[in-house]
Amino acid sequence: MILRPLREDDLDRVMELERALFGQGAWSRAAYREELGHAGRYYVAAESDGVVVGYAGIALGEDSEVMTVGVAAAHRGRGTGAALLADLLEQARAARARHVFLEVRAGNLGAQRLYERAGFVPIGTRRRYYGDEDAVVMRLTLRSGQGDLTAAP
Repeated sequence: MILRPLREDDLDRVMELERALFGQGAWSRAAYREELGHAGRYYVAAESDGVVVGYAGIALGEDSEVMTVGVAAAHRGRGTGAALLADLLEQARAARARHVFLEVRAGNLGAQRLYERAGFVPIGTRRRYYGDEDAVVMRLTLRSGQGDLTAAP
């Protein structure tokens, strides 16, 4: 598996994965085109044997936000999600982010464990964020700021 920047010519495959992974919550091709063209965003693809098997994106800033992480079902449990997340966090550190936030389905315990292993902690819940399900809001502190009571050790 290799990681490389996600490109517009990957969007046919991303749309297949989006529908399989996120159903009615899937992003549109137009949303991905907009994200890929946004200067403050970073998107990465995981490729295996020439096929995109996962992708992830982050909005970079002082408080960065993981926008999406998706891994094909056949490639879960192989470290693909962890590699994608590590790449996003490397970009956040390079951008001097103080925190990284994300929302994850309350019922997606596998993803929550992945994020916890990376150092994220749950900080709240967004009721019915996904329409049919709550979201757990998680935060990773990368560096402390003035008055930050949750500074990383």
